Amino acid sequence: MTSRMHAPHTTCPGCQEEVFLDELVGGKCPLCGCSLEDFDEAFGEYEGVLDRSDLSWLIFNYFVFKKFVDMGVPPHQIMEFVAAYEENAEKPPAEWTKTDFMLGIPMSPWDHLKPKRCAKCNRFFFRNAKKQITGDMRHTDVHIQYVCDRC
Repeated sequence: MTSRMHAPHTTCPGCQEEVFLDELVGGKCPLCGCSLEDFDEAFGEYEGVLDRSDLSWLIFNYFVFKKFVDMGVPPHQIMEFVAAYEENAEKPPAEWTKTDFMLGIPMSPWDHLKPKRCAKCNRFFFRNAKKQITGDMRHTDVHIQYVCDRC
């Protein structure tokens, strides 16, 4: 039974059932009779839809998403940032205008207790603040800053 699970198999395009390659009868599905070779010839033009550059963007987006989620950034903000960055990346690197980011993150219990300095007005305060991370996608450093409710 376990050797059967690792046997090469595919999904039949006609009946959408999983078919093991050693069960094919003359290159056709034993359940519905659909020829797997005819399907490959008919839909062979769609093979190159996901090319290498798309795969690298998927991997890049995954790691950016994972890094920001681990920091506590809400997923919606991450998706907006990645979409804006992807639009910007279509231009030549000399014309990139949007590589910096500022994303809001939740405050930890320790953040509520310690004194904070506002990044905009430079005042010290204890309560009613927003915690943000800022940085640039061209560099690896990320800065944490607080903004008071007056700014």
